[in-house]
Amino acid sequence: MKRRKRITAAVAAVINGMAAAGRKKSFALLACGLFCLVFAMPASAQCTAVNKAFQSGEHVMYDLYFNWKFIWKKVGLASLTTNASTYQSKPAFRFNLLSVGSKQTDFFFKMRDTLTCYVSDKLEPLYFRKAAEEGKRYTVDEAWFSYNDGVSYVKQRRTWRDGRVQEMEYNDSRCIFDMLSILAQARSYNPNDYKIGDKIHFPMATGRKVEQQTLIYRGKENVEANDDVTYRCLVFSFVEYNDKGKEKEVITFFISDDDNHLPIRLDMYLNFGSAKAFLKSVRGNRYPLTSVITD
Repeated sequence: MKRRKRITAAVAAVINGMAAAGRKKSFALLACGLFCLVFAMPASAQCTAVNKAFQSGEHVMYDLYFNWKFIWKKVGLASLTTNASTYQSKPAFRFNLLSVGSKQTDFFFKMRDTLTCYVSDKLEPLYFRKAAEEGKRYTVDEAWFSYNDGVSYVKQRRTWRDGRVQEMEYNDSRCIFDMLSILAQARSYNPNDYKIGDKIHFPMATGRKVEQQTLIYRGKENVEANDDVTYRCLVFSFVEYNDKGKEKEVITFFISDDDNHLPIRLDMYLNFGSAKAFLKSVRGNRYPLTSVITD
């Protein structure tokens, strides 16, 4: 009984830490949004690409864990689904990403995040929405994308529970992505030309602002997922820089080294501890999982 109380107290501390840090980097944002950042994107505003990685009907599940000191605790699930659809009467793909905290974590900090995006059949970002219920806070972030004369435009809006609204517009000569549309394109790019240490830069719309992001390619590593399978993975680091230019690793991505380019594991380094997301299951993948390591 005492041990159970200690574990419960530890989980409470983790969730309380998440709540305190949620305004800046919520776990849902990290685990369910940023895992879309996989490979390098084109430098120009030509935002079209050929889909070489996914098909309609793909469904991926993840187990989410928190660590506080020496305790790892499962705190929820995340799912990503891909379906053929239409947007403004034109062919499109729709992505839905849902993260849900467990009933135990709901007692300390309720987490319900739903992300939706539409991309054209040529993988251009069209629309993004993120509805986030985190603790007592509920916000809806939206982004609308358009293109003219080689320039990408995005209009963003955040709406709070009490009806307050914040809007902003931004344009860039490069293609602007959101947390899900970047996955649609990135999975189709060939990483074979990358060298260890290569840095990848691109702008990303969060629904409230546009941030410049940096990824670093680290090489390859074998990783065991929660489906009891070991995968050969490409390893990328999502990093930030402080005012003095010092690099800080935020997330390490382990991506299947096959034509599907599925995120297999994510390691997240937070101010109050660390977190991980492990692949639990996948169905409807377009290609065989040739990255699976067999004895």
